[in-house]
Amino acid sequence: MNTKGRVALITGSAGGIGKAIAVKLSQHGAKVIINDVQQEKIDETVAIIREAGGDVIGIKSDITNKTEVQEMFAQIIESYGKFDILVNNVGISRDALIVKMEEEDWDKVLNTNLKSYFLCTQEATKHFIQQEYGRIINISSRAWLGGFGQANYSAAKGGVVSLTRTCAIELAKYNVTANCIAPGLIDTPLFRSFRQDSQERLLKIQPINRIGQPEEVANAAVFFASDDSGYVTGQILHVCGGKSLGARW
Repeated sequence: MNTKGRVALITGSAGGIGKAIAVKLSQHGAKVIINDVQQEKIDETVAIIREAGGDVIGIKSDITNKTEVQEMFAQIIESYGKFDILVNNVGISRDALIVKMEEEDWDKVLNTNLKSYFLCTQEATKHFIQQEYGRIINISSRAWLGGFGQANYSAAKGGVVSLTRTCAIELAKYNVTANCIAPGLIDTPLFRSFRQDSQERLLKIQPINRIGQPEEVANAAVFFASDDSGYVTGQILHVCGGKSLGARW
């Protein structure tokens, strides 16, 4: 799977799944842009990729803000002269039962996990249509099927799936594909922030009885980013150890 010479933006990529995708794309020859809101972590990830010989820049940007998104893309074009691959990855959670969920937590999760995907996709699409080439990879979650105490998170991730399918339909004639990855339990700082008993409970019902690694999600992202996936669009790939099929009892 070759992405040599392609220019790829990965949002929320200073750590976790986003970082793994950025590293993997760089290993396959892509020029990568690390985006996040924490400059120190951006610099750390940029240094890791650069030390391995990768072509990389970091951009701190609040991608829930349209002006900052536009400025970020302008900087990408100034640096590389083109843009080829968008990986919408940024995500947060603010779990609570729906009767207790604060409006602020609903808005924060929907803005971060869905609105940012729309804003970045809208801006990227301008370049994709002009050059008649592009790859959109959206990171959703198995939670798009529903999750206890996750009305905001599940709604946002379900919205990501629908956004992906719509983009696939609208952009196919421009040689632009849009696909979605739905990870399950992945060894990220978010999962490790759960209480120990919660982690154990989730693992107990996991069909493949282990936690997934960020690199396993990255492998799927590289496929969707490569020319090998040119006839695949509008699809959802669950990287979830079988959890989308049901729980292991």
